[in-house]
Amino acid sequence: VQLQASGGGLVQAGGSLRLSCAASGRTFSSYVMGWFRQAPGKEREFVARITQSGSYPYYADSVEGRFTISRDNAKNTVYLTMNSLKPEDTAVYYCAAGPYRSSTYSVYDYWGQGTQVTVSS
Repeated sequence: VQLQASGGGLVQAGGSLRLSCAASGRTFSSYVMGWFRQAPGKEREFVARITQSGSYPYYADSVEGRFTISRDNAKNTVYLTMNSLKPEDTAVYYCAAGPYRSSTYSVYDYWGQGTQVTVSS
């Protein structure tokens, strides 16, 4: 499966963005989908994941209550809606597809190219 992330940009603190990740291929619905992010000089970190059916969304503590992950299997797309953004959310955001639920990036087999999110204070 090939993944294409989009929707990043520059936003002021407290603002919102919605990231999208479009997948090619007919097996999208068989994958757990995750979002990760990587800030300059830092390791890639888990943000959120969602199961194949769209159930059981799970979030990192740092984004719980502010971010929402969702998916539309008919459109082969996963979304990350980000509200109440903070400067510390600034990073390149990556979508990923994996075989089972995990917060570990090495479990995920397929990755999008990343989209930059910059939150100004």
